[in-house]
Amino acid sequence: MTSSGTTSGDGGTTGAADGTADAAGAVGGPAWELLLPAAGAPARRRGRALQAALRDAVRSGRLAAGTRLPSSRALATDLGVSRGLVTEAYEQLTAEGYLRSDRGSGTWVGEAARAGLPGAPGPAPRISSTRVHFHPGQPDLALFPRSAWIAAYRTVLGDMPHRALGYPDPRGLPALRTALAKLLTRRRGVVADPDCLVVCSGVTQATTLLGLVAHGHGERSIGVEDPGSPVHGPVFTASGLGMTALPLDDEGLAMEPLRRSGVRTVMVTPAHQFPTGIAYSARRRVELLDWARSVDGLVVEDDYDGDFRYDRAPVGALQGLDPERVAYTGSLSKSLAPGLRMGWLLVPPRLLDEIAERKRTIDLGEPSLDQSVLARFVERGDYDRHLRRCQRAYRERRDALVAALAEHFPGTEVSGIAAGLHVIARLPEQYGPEDGFLARAARAGVAVRPLAQHEMTPTPQQSVRLVLGYAHLTPAEIARGVALLAGATTPAGGAG
Repeated sequence: MTSSGTTSGDGGTTGAADGTADAAGAVGGPAWELLLPAAGAPARRRGRALQAALRDAVRSGRLAAGTRLPSSRALATDLGVSRGLVTEAYEQLTAEGYLRSDRGSGTWVGEAARAGLPGAPGPAPRISSTRVHFHPGQPDLALFPRSAWIAAYRTVLGDMPHRALGYPDPRGLPALRTALAKLLTRRRGVVADPDCLVVCSGVTQATTLLGLVAHGHGERSIGVEDPGSPVHGPVFTASGLGMTALPLDDEGLAMEPLRRSGVRTVMVTPAHQFPTGIAYSARRRVELLDWARSVDGLVVEDDYDGDFRYDRAPVGALQGLDPERVAYTGSLSKSLAPGLRMGWLLVPPRLLDEIAERKRTIDLGEPSLDQSVLARFVERGDYDRHLRRCQRAYRERRDALVAALAEHFPGTEVSGIAAGLHVIARLPEQYGPEDGFLARAARAGVAVRPLAQHEMTPTPQQSVRLVLGYAHLTPAEIARGVALLAGATTPAGGAG
């Protein structure tokens, strides 16, 4: 390379002879040896190799933002390549933003390059101290039927005609809608016309679609159960709707507050209310549908865990009583895996066109291959076999949790145990107050969720009320977690 820091004919400068930045900020000397491998590339690839080497030097920080580069003539001489290659490299990287060129003052590493540099070391990643968590709503992902799913995938991919990989019907593939309609009719007692079934990416998208349609009809608020699911708020807000909290009683949604609320759309979990575990009574189901007819309204039924019943016959879906007034939704998130992002929405015929059009504009429909795999999985009976396996495992885990609570927290009231993937545990008052209990549990490495986190209108409580999920834990993990919890949360006034 050149040995002086003089200005070259095209405005750049060469660097100091020792390869360090000179007073003007230029870099020269042996520092440019990082470009030598590019210069030695085959002639046809030399230009691109030089560009890639320069680009990498800027990205990696070896050429810092603000560094002045040698002139194209000087760099070409030092590398033993044509000046045209260097000029072309400078122009290309200037166009991409890695370099900037000021007429009469040379070529510099651009400021935008800072975005590609590693930042200052941040705090070390926080390692969770949680040893056992009882968060609700999580299935055991280790139970996912990988072999059967892979077999269905291979068969479908081998049999699928090329045209089936085009844009699908936004409502879903006819084969899957037919298979799901038969499944839901048989297992959940719904009235399932395949033409009124829309395949969607989970209950979240189903409620988004319904919220957008409701907003388009002039609705500005939707009634929700209190306590209920905390995930509904952001979904309805994104649809332009507010939420009206509606209390529960022993039979389900309390009717008088609903009648006074002024809402015309309400979202409920009647088969297994989340999180309390209440199954709506027959009388309350009839009252709820009478209300919907009287206000020309709509009931949205979230059947989030309708496949898991342990000590009684399954409670049929509300939709089966009045398909004109109930929109029914469910998903694979609890039965197979939430990562599949697949669910369904049965809508009254009067709303079908609007829902399908909303679905089309959001994402043009669910992936055809995934839909075909699920259709085959259901048609061959693999889904039913998987549910029976999960049913046995989750019942065993529920029993393990109830037994552990009885052993370590005698006097605890446990409810919601006949179905689902979680229970409500109301501990004796001596374990309160709740804030102190939760803090001690966290220090012991046990994550639990209080019922209060699901309440829109908190109510004063003396006792500790917990929503305990168990499906994702083995019986041994459940026993260990409850024992840890008991060891750290002695009754108030005791040693701890």
